[in-house]
Amino acid sequence: MDDDLTPLAGLLAKPEPPAEAVARSRRRLQAGMRGRAPRRIGWFTQGLGLAAVAAAAAVAVLATGGTTPAGTPAQGREVLLMAAVSAEKAPQDSGTYWHVRSDWQDPEIPPMDSWTVRDGRRWTRGEPGDPPDAVVPAPNPDPDPFMLKGAKVGFEDLEGLPEDPEALNAWIAGLRGREENMLLSEQRGDPTIPLIALISELPTPPKARSAAFRSLAAVPGVRDAGAVEGGRKLLIPNPDVGEEITLVVDPETARVTRTNYLLGNDGSVSGSPYELLLLTTDWTDRLPQTGGDGS
Repeated sequence: MDDDLTPLAGLLAKPEPPAEAVARSRRRLQAGMRGRAPRRIGWFTQGLGLAAVAAAAAVAVLATGGTTPAGTPAQGREVLLMAAVSAEKAPQDSGTYWHVRSDWQDPEIPPMDSWTVRDGRRWTRGEPGDPPDAVVPAPNPDPDPFMLKGAKVGFEDLEGLPEDPEALNAWIAGLRGREENMLLSEQRGDPTIPLIALISELPTPPKARSAAFRSLAAVPGVRDAGAVEGGRKLLIPNPDVGEEITLVVDPETARVTRTNYLLGNDGSVSGSPYELLLLTTDWTDRLPQTGGDGS
């Protein structure tokens, strides 16, 4: 166990990033969010400054029926398998709008929201270029409003996803997108980034989400950095650059609650090594009006 924590201890020993670097990273992250970048982009700066993390005591009930002894941190694979079990048992939610909200750590920065309907209509609030506090409709409905592995996909595509990890990986491998909208890892067949998209921001059905968690659990090198607000902090090797992808996963709800890696609707990728965003995804029947929450 000590050997497993050595890389983490080294990262924690690094000094916190300077304020100007954080601000620069945040500005570039905002500019690249949610379909505003013309093609996929990568990390903005080198180095990963981590706040202190706690290795909380836990008894982890695994998909295999095994446990992790109390007083020791769960392994990253175990956390993902726990989330897979929770996802498989979750009921299928429903609503008029698929809602994605991203909140910054800085309370002075307004959150970003999007609401997407099954017929492809979409509204946003707080995205770069949107008027302050305005709910802005997209100019044209798109029957395939999401991007995955450089390909446009719709609600029906996601609802028909395989519910077995191997079959899901095969489906991802067979998905044909435009190379200019794909990361190099996706071009060479690595499923890591599409799997992260399926468990984080896309309206993936429960059993397919379970398959995605199980498949991601097979990725070598996933590490659990301990209990944090919102779940457990996982460090996932980035298949395209050296920096790790950070996800906070609540294994009981099978939700990604925080992330430093967001996918734009045009296939762009925005990431910051310095900042975790609070991520909320849900189905809702309410579309807020400008300046309020009335329907």
